[in-house]
Amino acid sequence: QVQLVESGGGLVQPGTSLRLSCAASGSIFSAYTMGWYRQAPGNQRELVAKITNNGHTNYADSVKGRFTIFRDNAKNTVYLQMSSLKTEDTAIYYCNAVWDGADYWGQGTQVTVSS
Repeated sequence: QVQLVESGGGLVQPGTSLRLSCAASGSIFSAYTMGWYRQAPGNQRELVAKITNNGHTNYADSVKGRFTIFRDNAKNTVYLQMSSLKTEDTAIYYCNAVWDGADYWGQGTQVTVSS
């Protein structure tokens, strides 16, 4: 069982930056593929960014060049650095871990981008 706890969400203005963190349980964090997903009201949950156990990343087209996912295996933590935030980035952001064929989810953290 993998437990995930997100933090770092909040209310920010357009054009600013925010960093999300996700702390994971387990002694083999380095083996997990980690991802960030988001869900806006009325929309389906969508992939924002993903990082594999060997550091390979991929991003949704809507966030390429603005968001960066990275991990610190020593701290069992994955981060999502978000820059040049737009109102359409407003959503609940969920941390995801994939390991041994199973998916694990955090409780989500709200990000609101508004002037």
